[in-house]
Amino acid sequence: MKTRTEKDSLGTIEVPADAYYGVHTMRSIQNFQISDLCLSTSQIVALAQIKQACAEANMELGILQKKKGGAIVRACKEIAGGNLHDAICLDIFQAGSGTSSNMNINEVIGNRAAEILGGKKGDRSLIHPNDDVNKGQSTNNVFPTSIRVAALALEKDLLAALKGLVSSLEKKARQFNRIPKSGRTHLQDAVPVTLGQAFQAHASALKKDIERIKDTDKFLRMLGVGGNAVGTGLNTYPEFRKLIMKHLSKIVGRRFEVAEDGIETTQYLTDMAHASAAARMVAIDLNKICNDLRLISSGPNTGLSEISLPAVEPGSSIMPGKINPSVCESVNMVCMQVFGNDQAVSIAASAGQLELNTHMPVVGHNLLESLAILARGCENLATKCIDGITADKDRCFWYVENSASIATALNPYIGYDKAAAVVKESLATGKSIPDVILEKGYLDRKGLKEVLDPIAMTRPNLKRKK
Repeated sequence: MKTRTEKDSLGTIEVPADAYYGVHTMRSIQNFQISDLCLSTSQIVALAQIKQACAEANMELGILQKKKGGAIVRACKEIAGGNLHDAICLDIFQAGSGTSSNMNINEVIGNRAAEILGGKKGDRSLIHPNDDVNKGQSTNNVFPTSIRVAALALEKDLLAALKGLVSSLEKKARQFNRIPKSGRTHLQDAVPVTLGQAFQAHASALKKDIERIKDTDKFLRMLGVGGNAVGTGLNTYPEFRKLIMKHLSKIVGRRFEVAEDGIETTQYLTDMAHASAAARMVAIDLNKICNDLRLISSGPNTGLSEISLPAVEPGSSIMPGKINPSVCESVNMVCMQVFGNDQAVSIAASAGQLELNTHMPVVGHNLLESLAILARGCENLATKCIDGITADKDRCFWYVENSASIATALNPYIGYDKAAAVVKESLATGKSIPDVILEKGYLDRKGLKEVLDPIAMTRPNLKRKK
């Protein structure tokens, strides 16, 4: 392998000749070979956008030459557009505040900008990664800002996916609204609901989750970039941070604001923990939805089998004809991953000390992964499962008619004790609840039909006496 020699304050080191990264990145590659986890595409894009905004702010302040600044901006746009991501290659488990990755992208931008100006990789005389690309910046603010910017972009995708899933669930709620099914509490017979009501409940839960995700926006958009080492803004002009916000808002296409307290936003990662917690809430509800779908589709012959999920693949390598709720199971596992990610984020966010939290890379990785896999999980669940669900009306009706809990509707007419005795006799003799009621003369056939109407039992059904 051909190499080039680069030098830093620790001495010289050999870097692959064709590498866009430099000496700092090379040392980090040698120091941190722990996993195969690298920065996500979303965070790389966010970092490039932030570097571009800082370069434009510095040019507007007149402290970065237009020629240099223009080359840096062009390099940033290329990276934000998807180029050179393979050169931003460091392990997530690295220097705590993300210094390794910040310098990695500084070097890649600097070397690409040097090429744009007609120079070669490794020539710091044209573009210096610290003095030019990182001008007015510190990892301690750039890196967490990149997590915030990336999270907001991913939340936009998650919100769209959640809205699509809600739409699919509500479509099924309308389709199944006249199909009564046995309710179940403690996994035992309970009063009826319609299948449509069950699907609407799922949709309503996710609508709340949408609002929880939206609520994180007001915190995530407050950025600390430009605050430098501890958030005080050392080595910057007073207007620098506002100029970064102006340019970044234009680049990204959404509004960002300077953090109210730059020192607080440098050492506290609670805003990211809040976003992770909101993602966890989504996962809690998604997990429950998938569990319910798996239960009521269980069978086909020895389970509940009230609905059928679309077949997406053979369910067994040995049992012919077996079909599993594969999409639901995949989303269950997405939710489990999100639960674990949130625990890691919570621990890392609480582990800050004095003026800095040095666990940013693990916070960023876990938060951004949660948002990304939840969005894709929701899309899959909607298009490959919910949209294709069909109901077994006859089976749903049979469960309602044979549920012991339909006796609940008798309480206003014969009282709890008599209704309990009816249930007990029905279970002991195998007679249906309607037959026991008729035998005892508690209601006639007309009254019984009205009281035990399955659809009537799914809503308030008592009438005031005139």
